[in-house]
Amino acid sequence: MSIWEYANPVKFMKTSSYALPWVVGLAAVCMVTGLVWGFFFTPAADEFGATVKVIYVHVPSAMMAINIWAMMLVTSLIWLIRRHHVSALAAKAAAPIGMVMTVIALITGAIWGQPMWGTWWAWDPRLTSFLILFLFYLGYMALWSAIDNPDTAADLTGVLCLVGSVFALLSRYAVLFWNQGLHQGATLSMDSQQHIADVYWFPLLVCIAGFILFFVALVLLRTRTEIRARRLKALEQRERMA
Repeated sequence: MSIWEYANPVKFMKTSSYALPWVVGLAAVCMVTGLVWGFFFTPAADEFGATVKVIYVHVPSAMMAINIWAMMLVTSLIWLIRRHHVSALAAKAAAPIGMVMTVIALITGAIWGQPMWGTWWAWDPRLTSFLILFLFYLGYMALWSAIDNPDTAADLTGVLCLVGSVFALLSRYAVLFWNQGLHQGATLSMDSQQHIADVYWFPLLVCIAGFILFFVALVLLRTRTEIRARRLKALEQRERMA
């Protein structure tokens, strides 16, 4: 048994149809549990007050915005190297989800930043790189829409993924690259000096698990839709040629 078997559309559709209900159920349980736990059963922080609770949306969405682009990079490379159509369609399916996650991260970051920094926006290295990442998501989606030939579109968007990965990396490590900037260091850290208190840590982990599962459910669903749309287009072309 090889992992490349799942690059076959028939195998992917069969496997994903079985997995999708389980993933959706687990995502719902984790997200509801984590958000209810975080928003209603954790105390206000001494320095940040109730605004600290925005981390239960901001941190998972920011993590997903970066990691979704990383997932798109991997699947695009698989397409460019091995020419598996499912991987290209998975990257295409993931892009709108990543864009929405980036928007959520930017909005919740502004909600956090206004009372903390006294401004809704600052040209902080991490914030700026995140905004550029959002523009790359838009550009990626626009490029797919602008090219009629799906293989050519997959090739060009794969190259765009390689370029955009620089800004995904900057979004993750900008605080380490530049000492200046308003954005604090990593919220999740194995360092006990930087690690947030356990009362916030555990519900945050549940929220992150929920966001990951939610993304997996959406990308499976959207990839299945892309495969069906590709099949429908192929059938329409056959009818025109007949």
